Amino acid sequence: MLKFEKVGFAYDGRTIMRDVSFSVAPGELVCLLGPSGCGKTTILNMVAGFLRPTEGAAIVDGREIVGPGPDRGVVFQAAALFDWMTVAENIAFSQRCAGVRKAKRREVAREMAALVGLTGFEDAYPYQLSGGMRQRVGLARVLASKPKVMLMDEPFSALDVQTRETLQEEVLRIRDRTGCTILFVTHAIDEAVFLGDRIFLLNDLKTGAFDAFDVALPAPRCSPENRLHPSFLRLRETIYRRMRH
Repeated sequence: MLKFEKVGFAYDGRTIMRDVSFSVAPGELVCLLGPSGCGKTTILNMVAGFLRPTEGAAIVDGREIVGPGPDRGVVFQAAALFDWMTVAENIAFSQRCAGVRKAKRREVAREMAALVGLTGFEDAYPYQLSGGMRQRVGLARVLASKPKVMLMDEPFSALDVQTRETLQEEVLRIRDRTGCTILFVTHAIDEAVFLGDRIFLLNDLKTGAFDAFDVALPAPRCSPENRLHPSFLRLRETIYRRMRH
């Protein structure tokens, strides 16, 4: 579904990454893990089409990425909702831009609100929602356009621990129900181990170097008990030691 072929990127004469190659299978959830400035968001922005590689090619579903497109949806760190629109209107915004009839937009909004656990809040406004609920609206808005690839840029980093963990579990349920491929950026080891089918630990992208870890946790993956599973704890320790090294 997603492939980087010897991708390089330079900005203002400074090399950010060189010779980066990887692939992501359809329906897979891959976490990009690393500290600030390691290149996580640059990779995400190239997949989104906001940036173009200066070398190599970024490919989605067999086609080179040349700009933003409806096959890729981005969930940002801030929900960035329209304050003057209701939850339903925010969710169905892309449908409105595409000229979809109002009755159909309402149907899509109800369906997506139910998918992210917001049934009953369709007529509420963003100021009436908690931070976690606003992020659910942002997630539903992306899902309403039915993207093949969902890009998530540290979407839960500003939330309290309990809300963050609940939304992580929700993302896994949504992935299982929709089959959407997800690229998830995070700087938190626990979040990456809980969510990812694989984790790419970004080391020195100027040389194309990164470590890839397979995650093996019991089904259902969204179970909070997995956070205490021995495999979770072992992998968390391995990645922690690697990052410190």
